[in-house]
Amino acid sequence: MMLKSDGMHRTQILLEPEQYKTLSEISRREKRSLSNLIREMVDKQIIERNRQALEAAALALLSDYKNDPELTAFQALNGDDFSA
Repeated sequence: MMLKSDGMHRTQILLEPEQYKTLSEISRREKRSLSNLIREMVDKQIIERNRQALEAAALALLSDYKNDPELTAFQALNGDDFSA
């Protein structure tokens, strides 16, 4: 169900008892809601997974960039001063 006030979606998750205990302790220590803490952790995980996907894509293309003459043709221009 979407909360109309802020565009967020309500969801329900099941946590292991130790996960809940640890998250509750962190949220209490940091004086913030459990929901806010979990949203921050989800955001960080999304960023990390996106970074990993970009890294994997770059690694998959690395040999092409090293070996394809059309992709490396402009390497000779490295360091040239193009300012007039």
